[in-house]
Amino acid sequence: MVTETHTPKSDAQKNAEFVAVCKEVINILEDGQKGFADIGSHFKDETLKRYFLAESLKRASFRAELENELHRHGIHDVHEEGTTAGTLHRKWFDLKVKLHSVDDHSLLDTAEAGEDEAKRVYADVLTQELPLPLRQLLVEQNAHILSSHNYVRDHRNATASK
Repeated sequence: MVTETHTPKSDAQKNAEFVAVCKEVINILEDGQKGFADIGSHFKDETLKRYFLAESLKRASFRAELENELHRHGIHDVHEEGTTAGTLHRKWFDLKVKLHSVDDHSLLDTAEAGEDEAKRVYADVLTQELPLPLRQLLVEQNAHILSSHNYVRDHRNATASK
């Protein structure tokens, strides 16, 4: 029988992981904030426009909460701009909008793809060993992300039959 021995992580390692997790989530939230605002501006349905604007603001709020956690840990210079994939996704979306008109269904389909990525990032970081205050914050944010994903998915499915 082989027994694994785990070397305890140093404070420096724990702090580096803490910062990496926060920045990874901040980047996906930045993508979501920009994506919701951009996509939302193209909806014909006013309810969806309002929802997407509110969701963009919610992602900004989530980002600010994580930046505050970094500030509490002595990281004051937080300048995350989102992911490369998120930027490419938005550029592709902008090109599609310019080349032909997009309907609410395709807008929702694009948004759901972004929400899938947000779900993946949250699921990944929540498998890591995190200090309780950060874990609790991420669990709460993740619950909202899942709810938002379901809202977008359900509305996308409803517009598919129209």
